Amino acid sequence: MAPVLALEGISKRFGAVQALSDVSLEVSEGEVVALVGDNGAGKSTMIKVIAGVGPPDSGEIRWEGRTVTIGSPGEAQALGIATVYQDLALCDNLDVVGNLFLGSELRHFGVLDEVAMEKRSRDLLNTLSIKIPSVRIPVASLSGGQRQTVAISRSLLGAPKVVMLDEPTAALGVEQTAQVLDLVERLRGQGHGVILISHNMVDVKAVADRIAVLRLGRNNGFFDAKQTSQEEIIAAITGATDNAVTRRRARSEGDQAEGNPTEGNP
Repeated sequence: MAPVLALEGISKRFGAVQALSDVSLEVSEGEVVALVGDNGAGKSTMIKVIAGVGPPDSGEIRWEGRTVTIGSPGEAQALGIATVYQDLALCDNLDVVGNLFLGSELRHFGVLDEVAMEKRSRDLLNTLSIKIPSVRIPVASLSGGQRQTVAISRSLLGAPKVVMLDEPTAALGVEQTAQVLDLVERLRGQGHGVILISHNMVDVKAVADRIAVLRLGRNNGFFDAKQTSQEEIIAAITGATDNAVTRRRARSEGDQAEGNPTEGNP
């Protein structure tokens, strides 16, 4: 089965700066792929390429197996790609319903259909098991975790197949972070492909299926989140290939190649 979204050989230059060089990434339905890397690794540029904000200079983007061009955010949304940026872009003076439908209000005979929007808001939040006191309270009165869940919920109104989350747990407390990570797992359970951009390795290891590392604008490894240690991921992020983990692996592989027993074997 082909991944719902696949990028191959993506390159992007800004003047003299080569932001991305021959980068690849895949995400399937019902899969959480974490995109990690140090500052300047190219994560933000990758987000913009997928979201249609900054089309690549070269490379191929495939959607459900067919080659596509994403030249604008509208084209990305039309395909089924939703993006929740780190700043959330919520209006504090509006209530939850107003924020969910901002720019896509439902109307009946030219008049805002408040009843239909409120019902759909409740249904959406209930589907995602999001606990909010009322859909009519101003967003300014919500906690950081609740605000994040509202922003994610808004991205789902268009029934996207891939959701990109840019640092969704940044500046959140322990309980609020747990709420957001629970929501990420529910998105996966409902069949959405999720691209999670994060610096927090604990969060990444908790919910990701695969981890894609960017370093200096290039792929620097794809890892199974459950089978790979945090030290190995950090080594790929920083480029610290000469560390205890890699030296231990090299010794083990060398012993096996020479036919010598490895450590711990009789």
